[in-house]
Amino acid sequence: MPAVISFRALGCLTLLGLFAGQLPAADNVPPAGFTALFNGTDLAGWWGLKTVDPRKVWAMTAAELAEQKAAEQEDFAKHWTVQNGELVNDGFGAYATTEKDYGDIELHVSFKTVPKADSGIYLRGTPQVQIWDSTEEEKFKLGADKGSGGLWNNNPGNPGKDPLVLADRPFGEWNDFRIVQVGARTTVYLNDKLVVDHAIMDNFWDRKLPLFAKGPIQLQTHGGEIRWKNIYVREIGSEEANRLLAARNKDGFVSLFDGKSLDGWAGAVENYEVVDGNIRCKTGKGGVLHTRDEYDDFVARLEFRLPPGGNNGLAIRYPGEGDTAYVGMCELQILDTEHPKYSNLDPRQAHGSAYGMVPAARGYLRPTGEWNFQEVTVKGSTVKVELNGTVILDADLATVTEYLGDRPHPGKDRKSGYFGLAGHSDPVEFRNLQIKRLTDAPYETPPAKPPVAAKPENSQSAAPKTDAMPPKPATSAAPEVAVTPEASVPAAAPAVVCPPQSAPARRRLFQRRIQIIKSTPCCQ
Repeated sequence: MPAVISFRALGCLTLLGLFAGQLPAADNVPPAGFTALFNGTDLAGWWGLKTVDPRKVWAMTAAELAEQKAAEQEDFAKHWTVQNGELVNDGFGAYATTEKDYGDIELHVSFKTVPKADSGIYLRGTPQVQIWDSTEEEKFKLGADKGSGGLWNNNPGNPGKDPLVLADRPFGEWNDFRIVQVGARTTVYLNDKLVVDHAIMDNFWDRKLPLFAKGPIQLQTHGGEIRWKNIYVREIGSEEANRLLAARNKDGFVSLFDGKSLDGWAGAVENYEVVDGNIRCKTGKGGVLHTRDEYDDFVARLEFRLPPGGNNGLAIRYPGEGDTAYVGMCELQILDTEHPKYSNLDPRQAHGSAYGMVPAARGYLRPTGEWNFQEVTVKGSTVKVELNGTVILDADLATVTEYLGDRPHPGKDRKSGYFGLAGHSDPVEFRNLQIKRLTDAPYETPPAKPPVAAKPENSQSAAPKTDAMPPKPATSAAPEVAVTPEASVPAAAPAVVCPPQSAPARRRLFQRRIQIIKSTPCCQ
């Protein structure tokens, strides 16, 4: 006699099938798009390194680095072991360090520790996402009572130093981190709770410089056993990184470009064109393409793409005619700084610099041909440039007294003016240009002017700034700017917008659902 299954029983079986999909994945098996940094069986991909400025490691030759790793190997193997698919440290020894350097990433890590233990996760070779005992009263004065997950080595008072909420689980239970870092902008979830929200991670090694563009991931330990598993990383590509940055603090911005025409722009309109939805400076042309409205204090956002050796600029508080680097508040360089033809640049000519006045930190441009995301904040006499999530310039132009070539910048104290693009003959492209006023009472916009014909390309305003200026006098010592590796990462899977449920949470949910099914008559 053929078996007969009731609709109720069939429904229960269907529920069981659906709930089976809620079962937690096996340990150390990465989700789609991620790579496992720990394979669950050995220490492959890791080596031992104590608290060391990563620049010292980068300065080593291949032979010196191999010697350093060999010297640390015995101690590393003594204090780090693999037990039942868990990476275990006894509280001593060098830190587990990835062989590879990483830039923009999404990182998942599970950890379990013991009372009074102290640990953390170094990002780009820099301390640290903090892990400690939130019940240890002796460390309450250091912030332990606030819990794990904060960027503990940030300067006092800086966002991210202390976690937003206490999210640690009791000892004996596993905790789960999800960390997203784009540039220096760092977001941390601990056990599905947001504890750090898009905060800038300070450079512990040199607080005058931004966080390095790339560096190793390190698992720190001192003072107690800690266990790790499910260590997964996903490298974030430039397009996704730009979307993540653009999605933050969007309120108040208005678009300056409709993606179709140069309506709303003035100045050297005939020297620019719209190609594939982007504004592009025509090859061999230049001049300043500027807004019809004036701005005093503002924040501007945009994306730009450089051709090899490309040169352009951002006109800040531009008066409408003349060389914006001198008659405007400043010109912020848009430049393929690392191209060989610019090997002898004065630091005040590098990308992001207030041209001829203040140098920007180098090493944060994406590879040539990729889109970069830049945010510029102008407030009073100060200018801040954040490139791809990293602040590369934060200057008060009122304090500048030394200039490239001893040529003063009489416009640097301007209170308002136009915002624009300062072309220098190269086909640099721009898209997603937006601006937000920071004042309640904006300057009255003057009547619209007809487009102004650009000066010949050999004129002062159209000439590339890197070639037009006289060499720096020998007596004018420019500040030294450290060069760090470019943040080049491959394309990646789409971002995970919502924090995923942790493995323990999925287990509890599954157990509750099984109880519901068992209480149903068809399943008894």
